[in-house]
Amino acid sequence: MTILVIEDSRLLRLAIERILIKAGYSVTAVGDGQEGLCRARIVRPEIILLDMMLPLIEGTEVLRQLKTDPLTKSIPVIVLSGLSQRNEKKLIAAGAAAYLEKSLLDVEKDGRGLVDAVKNVSTAYSAPANA
Repeated sequence: MTILVIEDSRLLRLAIERILIKAGYSVTAVGDGQEGLCRARIVRPEIILLDMMLPLIEGTEVLRQLKTDPLTKSIPVIVLSGLSQRNEKKLIAAGAAAYLEKSLLDVEKDGRGLVDAVKNVSTAYSAPANA
Protein backbone atom coordinates (compact mmCIF):
# COMPACT_ATOMS: atom_id res chain seq x y z
CA MET A 1 0.00 0.00 0.00
CA THR A 2 1.26 3.45 -0.95
CA ILE A 3 0.76 6.42 1.36
CA LEU A 4 1.35 10.07 0.50
CA VAL A 5 2.38 12.24 3.45
CA ILE A 6 1.87 16.00 3.04
CA GLU A 7 3.53 17.63 6.07
CA ASP A 8 5.62 20.80 6.22
CA SER A 9 7.61 19.93 9.35
CA ARG A 10 10.68 18.10 8.08
CA LEU A 11 11.26 16.30 11.39
CA LEU A 12 7.66 15.13 11.70
CA ARG A 13 7.55 14.17 8.01
CA LEU A 14 10.68 12.02 8.41
CA ALA A 15 9.35 10.43 11.62
CA ILE A 16 6.01 9.58 9.98
CA GLU A 17 7.79 8.20 6.93
CA ARG A 18 10.07 6.04 9.10
CA ILE A 19 7.15 4.65 11.13
CA LEU A 20 5.07 3.82 8.06
CA ILE A 21 7.95 2.19 6.20
CA LYS A 22 8.72 0.09 9.28
CA ALA A 23 5.04 -0.96 9.31
CA GLY A 24 5.41 -2.18 5.72
CA TYR A 25 3.97 0.71 3.71
CA SER A 26 5.45 2.43 0.67
CA VAL A 27 5.68 6.16 1.40
CA THR A 28 6.02 9.33 -0.64
CA ALA A 29 6.47 12.45 1.49
CA VAL A 30 6.31 16.12 0.49
CA GLY A 31 6.52 19.41 2.37
CA ASP A 32 3.86 21.69 0.88
CA GLY A 33 0.31 21.65 -0.43
CA GLN A 34 1.16 22.42 -4.04
CA GLU A 35 3.63 19.54 -4.33
CA GLY A 36 1.18 17.33 -2.42
CA LEU A 37 -1.56 17.89 -5.02
CA CYS A 38 0.88 17.20 -7.83
CA ARG A 39 2.17 13.99 -6.20
CA ALA A 40 -1.35 12.78 -5.42
CA ARG A 41 -2.25 12.99 -9.10
CA ILE A 42 0.95 11.22 -10.21
CA VAL A 43 1.40 8.58 -7.49
CA ARG A 44 -2.33 7.89 -6.90
CA PRO A 45 -1.70 6.60 -3.34
CA GLU A 46 -4.15 4.41 -1.44
CA ILE A 47 -4.19 6.88 1.49
CA ILE A 48 -3.11 10.50 1.99
CA LEU A 49 -1.98 11.95 5.33
CA LEU A 50 -2.60 15.70 5.14
CA ASP A 51 -1.38 18.39 7.50
CA MET A 52 -3.67 21.42 7.75
CA MET A 53 -1.03 24.13 8.21
CA LEU A 54 0.95 24.07 4.95
CA PRO A 55 2.90 26.55 2.86
CA LEU A 56 1.79 27.54 -0.66
CA ILE A 57 -1.67 25.93 -0.44
CA GLU A 58 -3.25 25.38 2.99
CA GLY A 59 -4.58 21.98 4.00
CA THR A 60 -8.28 22.80 3.72
CA GLU A 61 -7.78 23.91 0.11
CA VAL A 62 -5.68 20.82 -0.65
CA LEU A 63 -8.50 18.66 0.74
CA ARG A 64 -11.08 20.53 -1.34
CA GLN A 65 -9.04 20.10 -4.53
CA LEU A 66 -8.36 16.42 -3.82
CA LYS A 67 -12.07 15.75 -3.33
CA THR A 68 -13.15 17.59 -6.49
CA ASP A 69 -10.52 16.06 -8.80
CA PRO A 70 -11.75 12.88 -10.55
CA LEU A 71 -8.23 11.38 -10.27
CA THR A 72 -8.01 11.78 -6.50
CA LYS A 73 -11.54 12.11 -5.09
CA SER A 74 -11.78 8.45 -4.06
CA ILE A 75 -8.48 8.45 -2.13
CA PRO A 76 -9.14 8.51 1.63
CA VAL A 77 -7.51 11.47 3.38
CA ILE A 78 -6.48 11.38 7.03
CA VAL A 79 -6.20 14.95 8.28
CA LEU A 80 -3.34 15.64 10.69
CA SER A 81 -3.60 18.68 12.91
CA GLY A 82 -1.87 20.15 15.90
CA LEU A 83 -5.14 21.85 16.79
CA SER A 84 -7.84 20.34 18.94
CA GLN A 85 -10.71 18.47 17.35
CA ARG A 86 -12.83 21.60 17.05
CA ASN A 87 -12.61 21.43 13.24
CA GLU A 88 -13.10 17.67 12.95
CA LYS A 89 -16.78 17.73 11.89
CA LYS A 90 -16.14 20.42 9.29
CA LEU A 91 -13.20 18.50 7.81
CA ILE A 92 -15.09 15.19 7.74
CA ALA A 93 -17.96 16.98 6.00
CA ALA A 94 -15.42 18.33 3.47
CA GLY A 95 -14.36 14.79 2.62
CA ALA A 96 -11.71 13.73 5.12
CA ALA A 97 -11.85 10.03 6.02
CA ALA A 98 -10.47 10.64 9.51
CA TYR A 99 -9.06 13.32 11.77
CA LEU A 100 -5.98 12.70 13.90
CA GLU A 101 -4.37 15.08 16.34
CA LYS A 102 -0.60 15.13 15.95
CA SER A 103 -0.21 14.56 19.68
CA LEU A 104 -1.81 11.12 19.19
CA LEU A 105 0.67 9.99 16.53
CA ASP A 106 3.13 8.56 19.09
CA VAL A 107 6.08 9.39 16.82
CA GLU A 108 8.44 9.63 19.79
CA LYS A 109 7.54 6.05 20.71
CA ASP A 110 6.43 3.36 18.28
CA GLY A 111 3.94 5.33 16.17
CA ARG A 112 1.15 2.93 17.08
CA GLY A 113 -1.53 5.68 16.98
CA LEU A 114 -0.53 6.58 13.43
CA VAL A 115 -0.32 2.99 12.19
CA ASP A 116 -3.68 2.13 13.79
CA ALA A 117 -5.34 5.13 12.11
CA VAL A 118 -3.95 4.10 8.72
CA LYS A 119 -5.10 0.50 9.22
CA ASN A 120 -8.59 1.61 10.29
CA VAL A 121 -9.05 3.86 7.28
CA SER A 122 -7.58 1.26 4.94
CA THR A 123 -9.98 -1.38 6.24
CA ALA A 124 -12.98 0.94 6.06
CA TYR A 125 -12.26 1.99 2.49
CA SER A 126 -11.40 -1.47 1.19
CA ALA A 127 -14.59 -3.11 2.52
CA PRO A 128 -17.13 -4.11 -0.14
CA ALA A 129 -19.62 -1.33 -0.88
CA ASN A 130 -22.66 -3.41 0.14
CA ALA A 131 -21.13 -5.03 3.22
